[in-house]
Amino acid sequence: MKKLSLFVILVLAFSCAEKKESSNTELGLTTEEKKDSTNIKHLFNTALMEGQSYEWLRDLTSNIGGRLSGSPEAQKAVEWGERLMKEVGLDSVWLQPVMVPHWVRGEKEVANYSVNGQKKNVPICALGFSIATPKNGVTAEVIEVQGLKEAEALGEKMRGKIVFFNRPFDNTLINTFRAYGGCVGQRVRGAAVCGKYGAKGVIVRSMTNGVDDYPHTGTMSYGNIPKEEYIPTAAISSRAANILSDDLKKNPNLKFYFKQSCKTLPDAPSFNVVGEIKGYETPENIMVVGGHLDSWDLGDGAHDDGTGVVQSLEVAYLFKKNDIKPKNTLRVVFFMNEENGTRGAKEYARLAKLHKETHIGGLESDAGGHTPRGFSIDANASNTALLQSWKKLLSPYGLHDLDKGGSGADISPLKGEAVTLVGYRPDSQRYFDYHHTSTDTFDKVNKRELQLGSASMASIIYLMDKYLYNNTPVKP
Repeated sequence: MKKLSLFVILVLAFSCAEKKESSNTELGLTTEEKKDSTNIKHLFNTALMEGQSYEWLRDLTSNIGGRLSGSPEAQKAVEWGERLMKEVGLDSVWLQPVMVPHWVRGEKEVANYSVNGQKKNVPICALGFSIATPKNGVTAEVIEVQGLKEAEALGEKMRGKIVFFNRPFDNTLINTFRAYGGCVGQRVRGAAVCGKYGAKGVIVRSMTNGVDDYPHTGTMSYGNIPKEEYIPTAAISSRAANILSDDLKKNPNLKFYFKQSCKTLPDAPSFNVVGEIKGYETPENIMVVGGHLDSWDLGDGAHDDGTGVVQSLEVAYLFKKNDIKPKNTLRVVFFMNEENGTRGAKEYARLAKLHKETHIGGLESDAGGHTPRGFSIDANASNTALLQSWKKLLSPYGLHDLDKGGSGADISPLKGEAVTLVGYRPDSQRYFDYHHTSTDTFDKVNKRELQLGSASMASIIYLMDKYLYNNTPVKP
């Protein structure tokens, strides 16, 4: 009898919770907002029950894998994207030609050093655009620094040495992208600073808040230094960085060895993949949603940015499944070459300007496929306030963050006073476990989190399409 009573109590409790969730969604809403609330609920229901993004991602990552620009895999991804957009039934689909950088890694990199007669192998990977080491590799003493200013201050003391940048993430920052931004400069510009002083090479602590054995690749630049000052540059795993730092304290004259065979080939032809649903009221106004199709070569590019690509297409899929006809033209773009050049983004923006297209808004997903948290807004004051007023419609789905900030590398060239750009922001705590590594694979993506992200993106695009164009400032 007691068990039956407990069961009845639990049933009533869950029933009340469901009613409370429903009533909270409708709390204090106008008649029009209640319609919006209902439509947003339908978008979430469809994504969770009939969503296709997870299987699309499985296909992309498992059958194509890493898709570095200029590679055969990148071309396969272009063909995959074009075919998939047509299958979804977009009104028109086309390829937008663009020349992209073509850097290749070559054979697997090797690194090691010896302490007290014990050889220690180091997990290492070349950074994108780095040159190769000489055929027999590079061996030199190591100077450890915590950042670019410290390296610059060493000047000629770097000559003939390998400079080891070991600035870690600030793990007190809750937003791990801020921590990334605080130290990624050493990866990007370390070789340019050290090469001009005659350093033999640069090794960089991987860009992650975790401690593991996986080196994280990423792009680097030689800046304006002459080619004869170029030096090989690589990342070592965070655990290896900690161990090397400890060993240097005990053995400051130890010699580090690494070898890599990467090279930059001539630019290669590639494409952005573009598809759209024509707007029924103001088709000349364009709302773009996208992610980048290319990825680094070490893993399968699942979180970076396979999730963003499939979520962007699923926005259009969810509109079609719910018979939502956009007032403005909804354009889905799979951008090429975000990782090491943003050539696709620049070409898309150039052609938009050339053809005098009117973009009123854009949404980018390039922060992984984890649990949705909200959006960052790059817009004028009135449109920022408009988007922030939708929090009551979005917060029931965990979308509490609607803050001013950047949008994304691929849509930012569209920036303008009359353009409202938005970045999708999922939870960031696990993103840099996988970012630019061999572990960025399909099995690291949670199906429900991915689907919730698609629905979140579709919801804000639905609201932007309905309300934004009426609030867009008139162009001069």
